[in-house]
Amino acid sequence: MDPAGAERDIADVPAVEVVSTVAVHLMTAAAVKCGLGENPDDIDLDEARTLIESLAGLLVAATPYLGSFHARPLRDGLKSLQLAFREASIVPDEPGKGPGEKLTGPVVVSPAG
Repeated sequence: MDPAGAERDIADVPAVEVVSTVAVHLMTAAAVKCGLGENPDDIDLDEARTLIESLAGLLVAATPYLGSFHARPLRDGLKSLQLAFREASIVPDEPGKGPGEKLTGPVVVSPAG
């Protein structure tokens, strides 16, 4: 495909789809780096922190434009990753200091019940 053809193709893609696709890629990479992929030895919390921080920034900036239908599952995925990061950490961050929490607020594990 020539570059002009690619430009025309991306011009037809709604912004919400582009943002959602990028968010899903960040989520997938962060999940793997938190040890949630096929190979739990792929854990790399420094990399996971960067990916989760980036995802949080993207979602905070984009949520007003996405609408709740698109934003809610992405925010839920972010929270799940933040909790997975906390569980994978040998020395967990203080509440509010975990990846993305300065943007989303502290993430805490809900008591079972």
